[in-house]
Amino acid sequence: MPPKYESGAQKRKRKRTEISLIQSQAEDIGKYFKSNNMNTLNEDEVEIQPACVNEVDDKDKEVSQPAYVVVDDKEEEVMKHTCINEVDDKEEEGCSSLNLDDPGNWKIIDQRTRDYLVERGPKRVDDISFPKDCTNRHFDSSQYKRLLRNGQTIDRRWLVYSISMDRIFCFCCKLFKTAKNATRVGQLGNDGFKDWYNLHQSIKSHEGNEEHLCCMTSWIELENRLRTKTTIDKSVELLIDVEREHWRHVLTRIIAIVKRLAKNTLPFRGNDERLNVENNGLFLQMVEMVSEFDPIMKEHLRQANAKEIQYTYLGKKIQNELIQLLANEVRNAIVKKVKHAKYFAVILDCTPDASHEEQMSLIVRFVDDSANLPTVEEHWLEFLKVDDTTGLGLTTELQKALIKFDLDIDDIRGQGYDNGSNMSGKYKGVQRRVLEMNPRAFYTPCGAHSLNLALCDMVNCCSKAVSFFGVIHRIYTLFSSSTKRWQIFKDNVKGLTVKPLSQTRWESHVESVKPIMEQTAQIREALLDLVETN
Repeated sequence: MPPKYESGAQKRKRKRTEISLIQSQAEDIGKYFKSNNMNTLNEDEVEIQPACVNEVDDKDKEVSQPAYVVVDDKEEEVMKHTCINEVDDKEEEGCSSLNLDDPGNWKIIDQRTRDYLVERGPKRVDDISFPKDCTNRHFDSSQYKRLLRNGQTIDRRWLVYSISMDRIFCFCCKLFKTAKNATRVGQLGNDGFKDWYNLHQSIKSHEGNEEHLCCMTSWIELENRLRTKTTIDKSVELLIDVEREHWRHVLTRIIAIVKRLAKNTLPFRGNDERLNVENNGLFLQMVEMVSEFDPIMKEHLRQANAKEIQYTYLGKKIQNELIQLLANEVRNAIVKKVKHAKYFAVILDCTPDASHEEQMSLIVRFVDDSANLPTVEEHWLEFLKVDDTTGLGLTTELQKALIKFDLDIDDIRGQGYDNGSNMSGKYKGVQRRVLEMNPRAFYTPCGAHSLNLALCDMVNCCSKAVSFFGVIHRIYTLFSSSTKRWQIFKDNVKGLTVKPLSQTRWESHVESVKPIMEQTAQIREALLDLVETN
């Protein structure tokens, strides 16, 4: 007795047979119809008006826009909320990595992206050479127009071409199709159409399709609502605009505070990073002060204290980020001036920082002729971390910095360093290596360093000068070593106080000599009182 039901293998075999039969009969219907590849209608062709288009009294006229059709919202299924691009603002363009004007990039579209594309409108491509397929056929831009029997031309505004896919799409069907009518809108509303041999007939068939006309109606209705700002979510959009404007004002005030503190090189943070507490730093204190007079900042602090908002933009991370952004803007402005002047000089100096790492400061000197009166300006650009302090290592860091700022080393016309051998060495120093790359970068040693070295050599050669400055330094050490002795000095000397000597800045010797030269008698009395006290 045969089995009552087919087995799984029999079902799969029958399914494969049906699929092979369908594939073998593909495009057989073309044998019974004569295809027309002309771009315009023949005189014998008759235009058939679809049922959902308004009736036309004159047969030679055709309605270019469909009548409005009421669509039941319950029957419309919203597609998955995964957008090909994140569109934060309708006035701003979408993701820069994808061209939203190309329908080939529209994968899955949410409502916000749909609003954005409808507001921009379809972008037509007609100024390129369309690629040909294997049959030497290609898309013709004349299909953008429809010629009626009476000679009238109608613009097919819904027809768009994808450069990336070499296919044509229906703008409205691609955006407004639903899961129920996705199959009925055809290739033009899904993956695109590329059968250029049957292009004319396919476009004619599609624009008479009822699903296409419904999508066209939805497109026109949404376009009109967006134009008149009367969309369903108008109230939500207004709230978003108000919120956006509020945050714009808050950030403007925060940036102004950061700019003022950074300009005066003041510390931002204190021992505590909370609002309305002691020792919370200058930044938060200035924010609190502004809130006393400004209603926007007052409301912002109220929301922050009530924990109504998650991000307050008052933390240390946003402070550092704003400082960095402002520094980049200042640096870009300086580099722009240097490029305008074209020729410039570089000044380098190395010193260890608090973390015991060698840092090299890069300074540029140029003539700023952007104003009415040209002036010579010097600007610091950046600290360069140096691991190799040899002439080759320092030169390499300089080259990297110039490449980073897009400055040409051939435009250097001067270089100035201290008298260190790694900087000023005439064989392997930085100045020599730069001269090999640019012979016009003339080297000038630092005047302050040269003066300091010359004065040191002069003083060390004269025993009287060594004894004189030694006595001055001894007097300062004698009084400053004890608070009681310093009080005796202040009781006797009412004018200038004695100053210490600096071995690196010899101009400080003048300041150390002035108190003794102008107040010799008072200092003598102070020394005598010091002897009697001891």
